[in-house]
Formats: sequence, structure tokens, C-alpha cells
Amino acid sequence: MSESEPLRYLEDAIAAGDHWYLAVLKTMARWRQADETLDGRRYRYLIGGEAFDWLVLAERLIDTIDADVPEAERLALLFHGRPPLELEEEEFQALIGTPKYQAFLNFLYGVLVEEALQQAVEEELAKEHQGNVWASAHAEGTTAFSRIYGRSQAELLSEFQQERGLAETDRLELGELKEFTYWLFKYRVKSQEGERVASDTRKGLATLSRIEAAFRKRQQPEPIEMAEEPTPRRRTRASARPLARKT
Repeated sequence: MSESEPLRYLEDAIAAGDHWYLAVLKTMARWRQADETLDGRRYRYLIGGEAFDWLVLAERLIDTIDADVPEAERLALLFHGRPPLELEEEEFQALIGTPKYQAFLNFLYGVLVEEALQQAVEEELAKEHQGNVWASAHAEGTTAFSRIYGRSQAELLSEFQQERGLAETDRLELGELKEFTYWLFKYRVKSQEGERVASDTRKGLATLSRIEAAFRKRQQPEPIEMAEEPTPRRRTRASARPLARKT
């Protein structure tokens, strides 16, 4: 399959009447490039050779059919992970294909959940400091990285860059940061006991769920207070607009 064939498939699917979101997902199943550089920008679709960053590819494909995608739906998907259609997990897997779905799960756990775990531990440290200010001196130097991984962020970043043959710097682009986060996930799994790995992963999942629930709550419209109608027959029923869940 040539590099341009998935893009032709996408345009043909839109022309045949497919919803743009379904056409994008079906095109993902046909996509073979792990990364590419386009107009001076590097797109990294596969993190660490294993984790599929599907929203980056979605952005690339949406740019191809820009005129067919409503701007509000585009922004909701790319910036908030909110798709325009609600799909079951099985439907999502069938559309992007099982290999891409497995790589998507790697990204979910290895990048998104790992980021959420780091945030959860940062919140724990902040609460400990606020609740035990008289004894906070013993915790000096304790960071989320040292508590999760047993080493400082600088040490881990240096090892990651040396392992990958990268120039050592503390300024990472977004794609490089995702690569580092996925490397940290694999480091944690490899260096810790199974019970600790499972416990920390559950903590990350709980934090990610809390963040998503808070976002959904902010997106819900405020209830409208209606004036009392003189007769029940004139009262109308408001319909709630369902939100598409994030896959």
C-alpha cells in the first residue's frame, strides 16, 4: 500500500457519504507510517514503537478533509478527546483494526495513565506538606518522580536520552515528552514488584477518571429554571443532550 492510498481512501469514503469521524477511523486501519514530517512539522503516530497516539493521526487526516469537518467537532476531538459520535469499545476496535487498538491501549496506559499517576502523586505530596507543616522538613527533596520511580527526574531523563542516543537537554517537545513518559511507564513496570505496579496503575486510572468526570461536568449545560405555567398542559419537557464518551 502506497503512502497516499489511505488518503485517497479517506477522500473517497467522504465522497460516498460516510460520516467524517467514521471515515477517519477506517483510514487509521489502513495507515502504515509510524511518523512523518509535513510542512516542517514532525508527526509521531507511534510512541516508543508500540503506543498509538491516535489523536495525532486524527489531526493529520482531518487536515486532509478540512472542509468536511465542522470546526466545533474538530476542536472537541483534537483538544478535548470528545468524538462527535458515541461508539462502543468493540465498534472503535473494529474500525481502527485490532493491531491499532492494541497499540492504542499501550498509549492509554503507558502515556495517559502514567501522566495521571504523576499528577496524583504530586497532589499527595502537596496535601502532606499542607497537613504536616511542622514535620515537612523531612520531605525536602521528595518529588513525584522520586516517590514513583525511586530516582530524580533529571537522572531518569539523562538515562532515557543516553539510551536513545539523544542530545541531553531538559527542554522537550511534546512528542519527545510522550516518548519519555512511555519510557517511564516501562521503567516502572520493569523495576518494581507486581503489586506496586498494579497499585500505582489503579491510582493513575482513578485520577484520569476523575479528571474526565470533572471535564464532562463542566461541559454540561446549566439547568434552566422555568416559570410556573398556569396549567400542566402547557408545560414542556426539556430534553438532555447526550455527550459522546471518550474512547
